[in-house]
Amino acid sequence: MEAGIDIKFYRERWKAVEEIERQELRAMTMEEHWRQINSIFQFALSTGWTRGNDDHEMEVFNRWAILKGAL
Repeated sequence: MEAGIDIKFYRERWKAVEEIERQELRAMTMEEHWRQINSIFQFALSTGWTRGNDDHEMEVFNRWAILKGAL
């Protein structure tokens, strides 16, 4: 029984964290969003991450859309 209580507390805590993060994102200005995106992009460039030549990316998105629509 104790494990069930711990799991419930754990999940509720992360839901609260998620809500706080949502509030913070809503409060950010467009400039702050841009800085954050640019920072991630610069990090990817500096570490050598690339998108690659995956021409099938849109096909994957379309498949997920079909699966999501079926639910």
